[in-house]
Amino acid sequence: MKPLQNDTFLRALRRQPTDYTPVWMMRQAGRYLPEYRASRKHAGSFMQLCTSPSFATEVTLQPLERYPLDAAILFSDILTVPDAMGLGLYFEEGEGPKFERTLQQEEDIQALQVPDMAKLHYVFDAVSSIRQALDGRVPLIGFAGSPWTLATYMIEGKGGTDFLTAKKMAYARPDLLHHLLNITAQTVTQYLNAQIAAGAQAVMIFDSWGGALSHDAYQRFSLAYMQTIVAGLTKTAAGEPVPCIVFTKGGGLWLESQAAIGADALGVDWTVDLGEAKRRVGHQVALQGNMDPAILLSTPAAIEAEVARILASYGHGHGHVFNLGHGITQWTPPEHAHALIQAVKTMSPAYHQA
Repeated sequence: MKPLQNDTFLRALRRQPTDYTPVWMMRQAGRYLPEYRASRKHAGSFMQLCTSPSFATEVTLQPLERYPLDAAILFSDILTVPDAMGLGLYFEEGEGPKFERTLQQEEDIQALQVPDMAKLHYVFDAVSSIRQALDGRVPLIGFAGSPWTLATYMIEGKGGTDFLTAKKMAYARPDLLHHLLNITAQTVTQYLNAQIAAGAQAVMIFDSWGGALSHDAYQRFSLAYMQTIVAGLTKTAAGEPVPCIVFTKGGGLWLESQAAIGADALGVDWTVDLGEAKRRVGHQVALQGNMDPAILLSTPAAIEAEVARILASYGHGHGHVFNLGHGITQWTPPEHAHALIQAVKTMSPAYHQA
């Protein structure tokens, strides 16, 4: 593996000095790009795209060919983990991911086991392939879903629900949910460590649905298991630190608790003022965020004004990775994503001068 030519993203995660604020976008390889849509059509389906290391490499690099991004993120899906656990993941056009089987019966939950990581070899092969293709250009981020977020899909059978079945289990049979979460946390830890072994230089835990929980339930059923994963992660690879980012969408109320679990950085969504988040936890962790993805549907002038506002809110100093507060939407004009990135590159150096 060649030495990194641009390690700004990794230095920001370690809260070390940088010349500018690094930027990447969640879901930066996705449906808003015409070249991605062409690759998906060629692959035949989303699952074939995900399970082919060559296609995963191709689409991971597509946004880097368009934009001066500071990191690449593995093209995959958080639901590869429950698929490997035997739930039968499939995608219906226009309806998102679904599972052939759900975990609602006690005997099914008690029978759940950590899968053989060989079932996910295509992910690790993709990581290695992407690292080679990047050729040291920028770092590669690996990722996984949080145990709670994965559990909601495993219990409900799909996303975008009100999580009533999962929450019912949390309150009526917490022992069952804890068993499911414990097995999932062990799986995610092994999964992320295998990505690191294959070449991921940072990892991110996506807790997409943690914000749906009550204060107490979040601590017990989401954060505690992310802390378990962070504690079990490989901390260095090839002599270099491997930082970890934790992101709970809708989790702004719990930033202090998140900062205490040992991660290097917290993702912040658009409901939180970044300057306030910095005042609350910035001395402990780096912060990543936090533009509302919807603004990319507006105008370049509005995008530039919002970039300026967010940079000013964080202010001078290091430890900020500019990102969206959630994934880029499929309706985003690619030139608007370019306006965002260029605005960060143009404006942010002023906040890094001595």
